[in-house]
Amino acid sequence: MKIPKRIQPLVDEGLVDEVIRPLMSGKEASVYIVRCGEDIRCAKVYKDADQRSFKQAVLYQEGRKVRSSRRARAMEKGSKFGRKQQEESWQNAEVDALFKLAKAGVRVPEPYGCYDGVLLMELVCDDEGMVAPRLGDVAMDADLAIDDHATMIHYIVLMLCEGLVHGDLSEFNVLVDDHGPVIIDLPQAVDAAANNNAKWMFERDVNNMRDYYGLYAPELLTTQYAAEIWSLYEAGELTPDVELSGEFAEDTHSADVDAVLEQIKAAFAEAEARKAGLADDDD
Repeated sequence: MKIPKRIQPLVDEGLVDEVIRPLMSGKEASVYIVRCGEDIRCAKVYKDADQRSFKQAVLYQEGRKVRSSRRARAMEKGSKFGRKQQEESWQNAEVDALFKLAKAGVRVPEPYGCYDGVLLMELVCDDEGMVAPRLGDVAMDADLAIDDHATMIHYIVLMLCEGLVHGDLSEFNVLVDDHGPVIIDLPQAVDAAANNNAKWMFERDVNNMRDYYGLYAPELLTTQYAAEIWSLYEAGELTPDVELSGEFAEDTHSADVDAVLEQIKAAFAEAEARKAGLADDDD
């Protein structure tokens, strides 16, 4: 097939030997199957910001750290240089997340590098060499749904332990091979501690998984993993090997405002008394 313009530089540099065929086109990128030497991989070509249909991208970029203060200022001003840096930041976020999560034990495609807006990474296939389908295209029985849901919850916990929330997790961003689910599409991954939207994005991710697997195992629909996991995270008690129940009871005890005010008044009176005592000593 004709080599896409964005991939041509990789061919010229010898990083890609052949573009075999398009794989898919999404809201943020087009993906092609390519040959790199003897290996078959995929090349994810990111769309420019004005061509992406990813909604409210600014919500996902909140809290992302930029090492260079010059780049940070340019991104804030929205200059041409700043927009270029914003694009690189969006693309590099996925590369960084892939390396980080793979090291943490989350199944993601192995990344090989990002070159001028083209991410080279592993092509996830089944044992027969066929491209792995998306979760939304896979049917399963109740037992497999329960097992794979548990695997996804474990991956989500590992991600949060690394300080990351996928932010757009659904049955369309998970592949399934012979060994289970593989999480894909991470350019919008958010910093769980620095992004004010992280909590509701996390809850949406977890509940999307619950609702999809719940189509095959309805007992999953009553689980409360999102609230349980986030509560542990906020308390500093979330670990990669945490044992979860899927249950969560909201704290219904209302704060005793009057008691709190009395404590504040008492502390203030005590401070005033100390001041008065110090003044008397000076006299």
